[in-house]
Amino acid sequence: MILIFTGNGKGKTTAAIGQGIRAIGQGKKVFMIQFIKSESWPTGEEKVIRELAPRFTLVKGGKGFVGIMGDKLPREVHKAAAEKTLELAKEEILSRKYDLIILDEVNVALSLHLISLEELLDILRNLPQDLDIILTGRGAPKKLIQVADLVTEFREIKHPFQKGVFAKIGLEY
Repeated sequence: MILIFTGNGKGKTTAAIGQGIRAIGQGKKVFMIQFIKSESWPTGEEKVIRELAPRFTLVKGGKGFVGIMGDKLPREVHKAAAEKTLELAKEEILSRKYDLIILDEVNVALSLHLISLEELLDILRNLPQDLDIILTGRGAPKKLIQVADLVTEFREIKHPFQKGVFAKIGLEY
């Protein structure tokens, strides 16, 4: 199955991790690769996921937030990182080592034109039969939604950020 968690509300990555935990609880193996998030921004969930290895593997392929929150990296650096992350995702999909693969923030990488939608669609068209895949991030393109089996949209109604409150440790990261 292809699952998409999209929308401007909080919780897409958290929901994907929850699905991953459910899968390992049923004896399955999970691979999660993050397209935007980088090693320089440690999160609470990655600390726990690393304790679940080798049943739950996490790779951070991004170079951080693109064009926001003090990002000073050239766009080409972000693009190269996203393309390399997509290539690794494709390798892991074809390896058949995992039952569930999570492409975290892949929709953001698409909307920023860091990776090709057609290349991602080609990968999805050739998924192994017994592999489930979750694609997260705001702004899932319509073509991606059309090929998905399940799409959930997270809608922000209210968030402390609107009042200038920055991310809270343990809640946001």
